[in-house]
Amino acid sequence: MRPIRPGDRGPAVTEIRTVLAGLDLLSPSAPDVDQFDAHTERAVRAFQQSRGLSVDGRVGAETWRALDAARWRLGARTLYHAVPEPLTGEDVRSLQERLLEMGYDVGRADAIYGVRTSRSVAQFQREVGLTPDGTCGPHTTNALRRLGRKVVGGRPQWLRECDAIRQSGPTLVGRTVVVDAGHGGTDPGAVVPDGALRWTEADLVHDLASRLEGRLAAVGVRVQLTRGPSLREYLPDDDRAQLANSLGADVFISLHLDRHTNPAAEGVATYHYGTDNGVTSATGERLAGLVQREIVARTGLRDCRTHAKAWDLLRLTRMPAVRVEVGYLTSPSDRARLVDPRFRDRVVEAIVAAVQRMYYPVERDVPTGSIDVSELRAVVAAGTVVD
Repeated sequence: MRPIRPGDRGPAVTEIRTVLAGLDLLSPSAPDVDQFDAHTERAVRAFQQSRGLSVDGRVGAETWRALDAARWRLGARTLYHAVPEPLTGEDVRSLQERLLEMGYDVGRADAIYGVRTSRSVAQFQREVGLTPDGTCGPHTTNALRRLGRKVVGGRPQWLRECDAIRQSGPTLVGRTVVVDAGHGGTDPGAVVPDGALRWTEADLVHDLASRLEGRLAAVGVRVQLTRGPSLREYLPDDDRAQLANSLGADVFISLHLDRHTNPAAEGVATYHYGTDNGVTSATGERLAGLVQREIVARTGLRDCRTHAKAWDLLRLTRMPAVRVEVGYLTSPSDRARLVDPRFRDRVVEAIVAAVQRMYYPVERDVPTGSIDVSELRAVVAAGTVVD
């Protein structure tokens, strides 16, 4: 869909304003018009900030879906596992977060009422003496509100995810990693002229993805790219996430370059799934921290740190997933590095080292920048993998 921007008018703007008013983000004193005015833009920005979305003041497809989901509050409707289009909404997310607090394994709080959520509801119902039908109606909602947390001493999903990583062992051999080169096709991403040259984000991140594919394959990883060097059409983020899920990937890495109107903006940032109320992907958060530290240490890029976001690409993937903004293409200093193939090699080696460190037990972790990726390749080539 075409983003709805400040200055636009029509029924869609009226609907946006209605949802924002229901969330107490649009003041009752704001003019009641069907125009996307300054009041509406501020409210949209506040909504995007609270939901972990990109804060641009426009209502694109992702913000529109989040607004549509925000209409619902837990208890306002009966929730059930619908096929083929599952129910989605903030009420589903609230239910999932409540079940996670009580120790039930719903997986990621992705606001989608899928099989895993339905099974957890049925398990809860069975334990409190309700009919275990996996449907969350008034009786189940009331029972959830009456009961306190079951798990104490740590976030239950954090404990569950960290234990799964520990149980899988430290080797990378045989794991599946999906590498996503951002943009592509009809969406070139950032485009920056540089003298007689013209650099595009889509081309540079595809080169990074191809180099990362080679490095990971050399250490025994099965690698799948989400796109080739040229697509006829842009592949939406939810399709990229679905591809990773269908492959049963162990790790998902999305590569992007940032841009800004201020050419002084520079540096690398890494994003993982998380919301403003503390719900996060534990392993995604750890992987993001490792990727960020390794890239900064090995390249000297400015450290713009890690951040939690609820973008579809991170929310819908069922494995540790990160999005890496490897510098600003609009920054002359960052761009000079990014167009150097040797620099891109250092970036991908940093990511390989970070993925390897994620599978090391915390007590056996190594200092940032100390892993020699060539030694990992030599071990695999020799056919000796040390547990």
